[in-house]
Amino acid sequence: MQKVLVIDDQTAVLDALRLLFDIHDIPCVTTSDADEALKLATSGTVGAVVQDMNFDPGQTSGAQGINLFRRLKAARPELPILLITAWTSLETAVQLVKEGATDYLAKPWDDRKLLATVRQLLATDETSPDETNTDETIAADRKTPTPSPEEMAAKHDLCGLIFRSDAMQRLVSLALHVAPSSVPVLITGPNGSGKEKMAEILRANSLRRRGPFVKVNVGALPEELMEAELFGAEAGAYTGRNDRRIGRFEAADGGTLFLDEIDSLSLTGQVKLLRALESGEFSRLGGNRTRTSDARVISATNADLQRAIAERRFREDLYFRINVVELRVPALRDRPEDIEPLAKHFLRGFAAERQAESRQISRSGLETLLAYLWPGNVRELRNRLQRADLLAAGPMIESGDLDLATSASPGQAPMPSPETPALTPAPPGPALDNNELAEKTQLERTLIATGGVVSQAAQELGISRQALYRKMSRLGIVIERRPSG
Repeated sequence: MQKVLVIDDQTAVLDALRLLFDIHDIPCVTTSDADEALKLATSGTVGAVVQDMNFDPGQTSGAQGINLFRRLKAARPELPILLITAWTSLETAVQLVKEGATDYLAKPWDDRKLLATVRQLLATDETSPDETNTDETIAADRKTPTPSPEEMAAKHDLCGLIFRSDAMQRLVSLALHVAPSSVPVLITGPNGSGKEKMAEILRANSLRRRGPFVKVNVGALPEELMEAELFGAEAGAYTGRNDRRIGRFEAADGGTLFLDEIDSLSLTGQVKLLRALESGEFSRLGGNRTRTSDARVISATNADLQRAIAERRFREDLYFRINVVELRVPALRDRPEDIEPLAKHFLRGFAAERQAESRQISRSGLETLLAYLWPGNVRELRNRLQRADLLAAGPMIESGDLDLATSASPGQAPMPSPETPALTPAPPGPALDNNELAEKTQLERTLIATGGVVSQAAQELGISRQALYRKMSRLGIVIERRPSG
């Protein structure tokens, strides 16, 4: 095993970390001098660095640490560097992570989390080149062409993702770059665009790929059960449960926790999540024992978290902690090059299920797919094609089989029939962006298709009734019941 290099200006910190690593059989070398640190890092015996941000008494700006970090990365671009500091400028720490730092921890650090992170960093150096992505830095991506989907698939596990567009190539390249680290990642994008698939790619190409992968749709959980679901509950902590419950955060120890619709998390839950991210510590609902978990958190949302922060529905400090790296998944309408390969992929899958020859898409059918704006994104494309595959009379999918001619565009709800509830405008609220308009259209279509039965619509959308009511309120959707007769 190669050594971990510890760089800090305080002798007490160096002694404490040297002892910690010695006890746990991790080879360690320490220094408080930046020039010596650079020599040690390039000696060939160092596999990871734990670096402070200041080296002279009275220095608190972090400028020295920034300078050393960039010198280290210039000398050894593949070297994993963990920032550990009492310095409070979170934005700068995040920027260094985007420049290639593996993660950052605050002083006083948590020994368990520090040891787990350092072991992972040293393990990175022992994996084969095909199992890591250390040569694919963001800086290099700016200088060299983005790898093609075939090139990426040859070296990495893309979890069956189908794409051809430049936008998705750049996104996947960035995801593969940050996958080996343990930094939190925020995946944003409209409903149905493929955020969960991106989370799967992050996990599959990480050092935690053999650990548990725990998925939680926060929006599908009733608000009163969110905390118990995430952090667990002791027996008798709430009505109706007399047994102990292990939370998802605890279950993901040593692996990856994927929190979809993170914007639905209550403010109390946000405080607990922030603590867990910063220290790895949490407590079960109804309990007072502090527990620990080393789980990498990947979050996803289709909401505007900046607006949620302004409206005091989401904590700004949590936003910065989960948004160390942001992956923005574009809407399907913004990457039309992906529509044809996705459609062919789905049709091959349907054919395999019914053990028959795959249907093809006619020219007019393809033109219809390309002309549609896809408010439901990839999920809607798959559902439309599945319907067409079931109902098509011949071997070709024609334009009429897709039933898209009368479908609404984003921002325009389908016209209700006399038997269905009408959707009437809510009082004026904040202007909606394109993603929110697309989400609103999807919800309106589902509500009309289910006759305004919120529980059924929520089930179709894969969320809880409470989450659907919250979305309806935020997007200005109001159901007007028509009198019978």
